[in-house]
Amino acid sequence: MKRTEFYTGLFLAFGLFCFAYVALSIGGLRIFGDSRYVLYADFQSTSGLKPGATVEIAGVQIGNATDIVLKENRARLVLRIDKHVGIPADSIAAIRTRGLIGEKFVKITPGADDAVLTNGQEISETESVVDLEEMIGKFIYDKK
Repeated sequence: MKRTEFYTGLFLAFGLFCFAYVALSIGGLRIFGDSRYVLYADFQSTSGLKPGATVEIAGVQIGNATDIVLKENRARLVLRIDKHVGIPADSIAAIRTRGLIGEKFVKITPGADDAVLTNGQEISETESVVDLEEMIGKFIYDKK
């Protein structure tokens, strides 16, 4: 009887550990060391982009935009990029939308430079999001 209770308890403890690990990993928290490095990108506007948005190259997710802060009247994105991905120094970061009114994400177009960005550096070339509401407003009100 004691042996069955021991194995049942061990099985439950292992199951709870696995559940907690998966839940924290999905939430973006790394338990066993972080396999990412930080890059920054400044934009005129990030309207609609939310922390946690994906960062992609060629449609493949390579990281997340973990934070958006205001720096010198510009929106600064904090990008956490997988360590195995090298981003050339002359790359371009752009905010794009999936579909017509879908979620926003950061698209990185790699440059041709041999030098790659390292932890704490900034992607200097950026393209802000195209705000559809602003474009429609300009079209309607500037038509007069």
